[in-house]
Amino acid sequence: MRDNPRNLQRLHLLDAEVYFAPDFIPASESNLYFERLMQEVGWQQESIRMFGRQLPMPRLTAWYGDKGYTYSGLHNKPQPWLPVLQELKEKVEKASNRKYNSVLLNLYRTGQDSMGWHADDEPELGQEPSIASLSFGGERRFAFKHRHRQDIIPLRIVLTHGSLLLMQGPTQHHWLHHIPKTTKAVQPRINLTFRYVMD
Repeated sequence: MRDNPRNLQRLHLLDAEVYFAPDFIPASESNLYFERLMQEVGWQQESIRMFGRQLPMPRLTAWYGDKGYTYSGLHNKPQPWLPVLQELKEKVEKASNRKYNSVLLNLYRTGQDSMGWHADDEPELGQEPSIASLSFGGERRFAFKHRHRQDIIPLRIVLTHGSLLLMQGPTQHHWLHHIPKTTKAVQPRINLTFRYVMD
């Protein structure tokens, strides 16, 4: 990991390599990116099979890039890169010193939109995947918990407008993460998770 002018700091997590920059993209730029993503992205309401029936995901999603991707039994056919996504991809590639060929976008419309506990550990992401997560819009709480050790206290951080979270190395093997629901009034949030999908 090379030094980054945006104050990318390593978080203290055992069995993990995680970096966080709460102000990776300045607020004025972040406001513009949020508006562009709201207007230009082809948001969809997908459904996944749970408890023997099809249920709508508690958020809107979109998948762009060079490769298709399957998670939670849902296959994502890639849409061609948008200029705004290319711009953001270049920023996170420079910060992480990694290459990405795909991005999953999530739109959390209210505090009732959420993401359950999971790890980004699908085989097509490789042995030690690099996940670069950008956030725009309303702040949301994000939590990590160790997959195997109950004695390790979960870590909670707030994903701020314009923040970057990098999860690399063995992180996905040892930790789960999620975005919980909240009853608080929150502004809509857009999250982009850049990744490299292999053949």
